[in-house]
Amino acid sequence: MSLSYYDLLDVDPSAGPDEIRAAWRRAVEGLDPTDRRFRAYNAAAETLLDPERRVEYDVGLAAEAISTPEEDAAHTTQPSSARPARRSGRAAPTASPTHDQQGVITERQRRTPPAWLLVALALSTLAALAIGAWILRTPSDAEVEEQTRAAQAAAERAVVPLLSYDAGNLEESKQAAHAVLTDRYRKTYDQFFEGVVQQNAPNTGTRIEVRPPLASAIARSGEDRVQVLLFVDRPTTNKKTSTPVVYKDQVTLTMVRRGDRWLVDGIDTTPLAE
Repeated sequence: MSLSYYDLLDVDPSAGPDEIRAAWRRAVEGLDPTDRRFRAYNAAAETLLDPERRVEYDVGLAAEAISTPEEDAAHTTQPSSARPARRSGRAAPTASPTHDQQGVITERQRRTPPAWLLVALALSTLAALAIGAWILRTPSDAEVEEQTRAAQAAAERAVVPLLSYDAGNLEESKQAAHAVLTDRYRKTYDQFFEGVVQQNAPNTGTRIEVRPPLASAIARSGEDRVQVLLFVDRPTTNKKTSTPVVYKDQVTLTMVRRGDRWLVDGIDTTPLAE
C-alpha cells in the first residue's frame, strides 16, 4: 500500500482544515518548488482541503484497505517470470545497437534533455507554485471569524460619527465621517451631506449626537465584506427643542476591508417604531 496523503502530511484522517494547512506549511518550508516532494505536498493539501475530493479520496483509501489477503499475497509473491510481459509496441532488441544501425550518438545528444521534458517541468513548477499560493491565500475558519469580529467592532465605532453632526461645525462633522468611509462611498455620503444636511442644518440648528450601539449582530459574513446590523439611539436637538428627542434606528452597515482596516461602504437606516 502506498503512502497516503494523511501519512505524507503527518496528520490524522480526522484532521480539520486548519491542521492540514499548518502541516502543509511545515512540510514545504525550505523546499524548492521544483522538488518532487513540494509537488507531492501540494497535491495532498489540495485534495484534503477540498471537501468533495477528500470524500472521494477517503472512499478510495477504504476500498484499498479492505482488499483480501489472498490478493495482496498474489501481488507480492508472484515470480517475475509469471508476470505478463509489458507491451511496448515493438520487439525487444536482441543485441546492443551498432553505430551503423543507430548513427553516431554525440555528447550533446546524450546530455540535452528533450524539449517536451523541459516544457513539462516548467508547467509542473508553475502549477506547484499556483497551488501553494492558493493554499496560503485561503483563510482558515478561525481567520474568517477573527476578521468578522474586527468588522463588527469597526462598525460599532463608525456608526457614531457617520450619523452624528453639529450644525455649528458641519465641516468637522463631515471630516469625522470621512475617516470611516471607503473612497467609493465617500462620494455618496458627500452628495447627501452637502445636498441635505448643509442646506438645512444651519437654519434649524440641528445637532445629532449618536450614542454607541445598544446592540449589534452579523447580518452577512465574508472574507473581505461583512454586513453588520446595529441598533442605535439618536438624540436630536434644534433651535426649537433644547431637550433631546431620542430617535431609535436600525442601521445596517456594509463593511469592506482595506488593508488592515474595515471601512464603511454602504448604509441602510430604518427608523424603529416608538
